[in-house]
Amino acid sequence: MLVRQYPRLMRPPMNLQSEEILGAIVERLLKAMRSVHPETPRQFFALANRHIRWELNDLARRLDQQNHEPQLCEDVIPSAETSGSVLGPDAIRILEAIENLPEEEREVFELIRIQGITQREASELLDVSQKTVQRRLNRGLLILSEQLSDLCPPDDEQKPQ
Repeated sequence: MLVRQYPRLMRPPMNLQSEEILGAIVERLLKAMRSVHPETPRQFFALANRHIRWELNDLARRLDQQNHEPQLCEDVIPSAETSGSVLGPDAIRILEAIENLPEEEREVFELIRIQGITQREASELLDVSQKTVQRRLNRGLLILSEQLSDLCPPDDEQKPQ
């Protein structure tokens, strides 16, 4: 997920490794579990997903708040790729759209698309039929595609001519 969705966090000045992110998320999750005790795997995954999003967003905010004024050094030229925001406006819109999905659709979306479990495993975890999981995922994807339709070119623009 770090490589695909947050590649800017792996380049200077953050240079984060997935192990560092995992450690921070686990630490955050352990602190949360001192006061919140998930009773089911479903509740645990919901808590874990929330803390994954929060940790990545916190890292992005911290990088955005850093002073981006280049230091003048005679032998060093600042790279253009080290300036600017970690998350662009489109990425922020996508995260907000996922966060604003109806609860059932968001839960299925996070389990399948973020945690990477199968629809069958999600149906067992949620104690619903696999068809219900499929419907919730499709509804969530439809909502996201409608809210974010301006981010993708129409089908006729995607095909090479």
